[in-house]
Amino acid sequence: MKISGFDSLVCPLDGDPLQRDGATWRCPAGHSFDIARQGYVHLLPVQNKRSRDPGDSREMVAARARFLAAGFYQPLAAAVARAALADLPADASVSCLDAGCGEGYYLRQLAAAAGFGHSLALLGLDISKWAVLAAARADSRPCWVVGSNARLPVPAQSLDRVLCLFGFPVYPEFARVLKRGGELLLADPGPSHLREMRELIYPTLKPADNDAAAAPEGFTQVAVETVTYPMLLGDNQAIADLLAMTPHLYRASAAGRERLLAHSRLAVTVDVRLTRLRYMA
Repeated sequence: MKISGFDSLVCPLDGDPLQRDGATWRCPAGHSFDIARQGYVHLLPVQNKRSRDPGDSREMVAARARFLAAGFYQPLAAAVARAALADLPADASVSCLDAGCGEGYYLRQLAAAAGFGHSLALLGLDISKWAVLAAARADSRPCWVVGSNARLPVPAQSLDRVLCLFGFPVYPEFARVLKRGGELLLADPGPSHLREMRELIYPTLKPADNDAAAAPEGFTQVAVETVTYPMLLGDNQAIADLLAMTPHLYRASAAGRERLLAHSRLAVTVDVRLTRLRYMA
């Protein structure tokens, strides 16, 4: 296999192609973006930020890194890699964006699962500079970018695969950057995902919404897979790390968080729906 960084980037200010010049990316209009010493580039203009330090904090990224390194989501990562590589020829050259890549775990697992003849050009993008910093430190092969799904800094029709895993899908942007016949892979929590944790932190749970969403405009559903398995969190640190990497960290009351963190062991269910959508417009 050959793993490299996807380097067809565009300027976030005017959309013109960026060319790498040493440790800087430049566009024809003269806009320049320095590559950090860790290897990532910041392509999120200050006017597009909603806060001074958007996205996951340094502490949340560290919690996710510990949790994922412990292997709790390894079966899920394997399923993501299989779905992303499905139906590809043995010698395929594939460009793939992880839109909302976090600290890069799923792209690293995808690279590890690629076949001998595959060539993968990988791009990881996240709005959190702390997440992208951690990703770049862990693996220098992909291209790592601080940016937003609302305005992806890549050319139109340039990607074969887009991953959006527990993220915020922006379907018009995904449609813009995917080649015709390219695929979008979504990972969304199923009705039983982390149910045992949610039962501890909330007084009641909302009824599950089991209605299948219609495919977005321009996309055709290819396959849906449910990944379900039990997971045992064997210490308080793992429980705290899981809480820190979910929206429940902010949604739960202080009392709910306290009930959860009083446990030193917790068995929870992983229930994730993987949806493959092919862009055919």
